Amino acid sequence: MRIAVFCSGRGTNLQAIINAVKNKKLKKVKIALVVCDNPKAYALIRAKKARIKNIIVERGNFNSKSEFEKEIIRHLRKEKIELLVLAGFMQIVGPALLNNYKNRILNIHPALLPSFKGAHGFKDAFDYGVKVTGITVHFVDKDMDHGPIILQEAVLIKEKDTLESLEERIHKAEHKLYPKAIGLFVSRRLKIAARKVKIIT
Repeated sequence: MRIAVFCSGRGTNLQAIINAVKNKKLKKVKIALVVCDNPKAYALIRAKKARIKNIIVERGNFNSKSEFEKEIIRHLRKEKIELLVLAGFMQIVGPALLNNYKNRILNIHPALLPSFKGAHGFKDAFDYGVKVTGITVHFVDKDMDHGPIILQEAVLIKEKDTLESLEERIHKAEHKLYPKAIGLFVSRRLKIAARKVKIIT
């Protein structure tokens, strides 16, 4: 399956997916395209090192979100992309992408949804003082951090934790769980019924 990974920053989840494909932990997957909205993102360097085709599409260069997404879709169609994987992509997905790739867009969030939605999930959980946080892989729908949940994993917040140490453990968990979720999608083992995702054994 040809997938596109969308990034805006460091691209650590992109690297985890690259490694999983390389190590054959993620089979029948080709990362055919990396889509980035930030020309300074380190994710682009990761893509180039892995010899993955990459494009930069900046939101500010377009008059509307629709035009921005139509340009992305043009590249996705050219590369025959079947699955979109959001990996730290700091844009809200709009109607154009949602309509063209319904139930084919995944996202990973650094908290246990529906708690602590938004761009700073693990920080908000840490600041709130919860004892358990974690990560969520979900399908993307029209609302932010809202779509049907595929997988979740809990991460305990220790007394001695700093924001940095918690972030490190959150990322470590993400790098294992995201490739697993992608593998479930690729092997057609996910069935959506209303808000619930059933994993077919």
